[in-house]
Amino acid sequence: MPSLAPNAQTAVIDKASQWLIHEGYHSYIVGGFIRDLLLGRKSHDIDVAVDGDAISIARALAQALKARFVLLDEVNGIARVVIIDEGQQWYLDFSSFSGSIESDLARRDFTIDAMAVELEQLSVIAGAVQQSQLKLIDPFSGEKDLRNRIVRAVREQVFEDDAVRLLRAIRLAAELDFTIEPETENLIRRYSQLITRIPGERVREELLRLVSLPRAAYHLRYLDQLGLLLVLVPELAQSKGVDQPTVHFWDVFDHSVETVAAIEFLIGEGEWKYVSEDLLSIVPWSDMIVQHLAQEVSKGSNHRVMLKFGGLFHDIAKPGTKFMDESGRAHFYGHTKQGAAMTASVLERLRFSRREINLVESLVYHHLRPVQMANKELPTQRAIYRYFRDTGDAAIDILFLALADHLATCGPHLDMEEWKERCQLVNYILVGHEKQQAKILPAKLIDGYDLMSVFDLPPGQLIGELLAKVREAQASGELSTKEEALALIQRELSLRAQRSNLSKTEGS
Repeated sequence: MPSLAPNAQTAVIDKASQWLIHEGYHSYIVGGFIRDLLLGRKSHDIDVAVDGDAISIARALAQALKARFVLLDEVNGIARVVIIDEGQQWYLDFSSFSGSIESDLARRDFTIDAMAVELEQLSVIAGAVQQSQLKLIDPFSGEKDLRNRIVRAVREQVFEDDAVRLLRAIRLAAELDFTIEPETENLIRRYSQLITRIPGERVREELLRLVSLPRAAYHLRYLDQLGLLLVLVPELAQSKGVDQPTVHFWDVFDHSVETVAAIEFLIGEGEWKYVSEDLLSIVPWSDMIVQHLAQEVSKGSNHRVMLKFGGLFHDIAKPGTKFMDESGRAHFYGHTKQGAAMTASVLERLRFSRREINLVESLVYHHLRPVQMANKELPTQRAIYRYFRDTGDAAIDILFLALADHLATCGPHLDMEEWKERCQLVNYILVGHEKQQAKILPAKLIDGYDLMSVFDLPPGQLIGELLAKVREAQASGELSTKEEALALIQRELSLRAQRSNLSKTEGS
């Protein structure tokens, strides 16, 4: 095994170790840090088990090291010390153990996290420490499971003790590229209903971490195979077996999961195994798109991961809106609007943030719009302007969802000419928007004070509506001077006056 050489990480451990030894506490590093150490992975999260009041000890250590104290769980006695060293943050999470460290490890979740090392063994004052010299406490053969790349429950009751471990097992296997052993899989299936007892915040965190990984579509299918996905999102159950028009290769459920796979393919996280042709070479891509997808939406999420959720939920309302016409053709009228409301309800239940909910809700509501705005021809400049005006921060995401939706509709029957047309449409919309921004941003033709001065208008909603019309016309290339903008406003006010007079005449 590699050596544990002195570095910022070991220096932080050493500081904590020396203080704990000086104060007479017996302590162990446990859990994920030991697992990552044995795997040669870097970790900034260090779990420490102490034979005393963990909260009081963590508070005193934070004060001694001039670090930050964070109370994580008062009921279970868990606290965090945040140490900043060489510009990096390290998190030492303290919990208490009584009796032997082996009994503490027996309460943990998986064998690869049920190992411990005495904290003082990792002191590096005397130089590098060889991992082979460490006295590993491993009562459940976690090191063997690490070598065999297996996730195994320590005991049957681990999921009854804390049902979030049902998700954590899958997320951990996905992060490490490990396999969940069969008996643990059976336990997950048996106790899958317990996940409903877990607060939504904890479920959200595990789901975000899982879906943010490459091969998210595969992991979602695995959640379904183990009985968890439909417990978490029972609204998806109705989509299984719901057939779609012949242009669709899959039913609604499989189409939704394949849309996630298609998104991953388009953003460079996976392959599209159904077509051998080079599909990506004509997909619009730029540094601007990369930066947009990487933008944070909320804590733990960005546009890239929320786009995948949009792919999973974009057709969630199709089962409830399915209508068969006289010719036997299926229609799903209103599924985008109803689906947006259903999606918001699901994400609210899982305690996603308001920004996350608004983004995915917009993805679902507008996912057909890029194709609809073209109407078999390239969209007008006015249509492009209104699209970005209405969709805001979700505009780019929706364009990629539309492309992924098309791939997951056709599957292996994709027509390359039609695919080229879809990519050209998306590129045309993006380029058109970029040109419009160049027209609008440098030159503000008129403002509210101009309208109030020239047309003797009071402050209010009307001013905002008139300025919006000017911006739209400017972006569409219909005007470029202040005089033209004022003329547009004059025409608009005249039309409004005419409509008002007509309305009064009809009402008298």
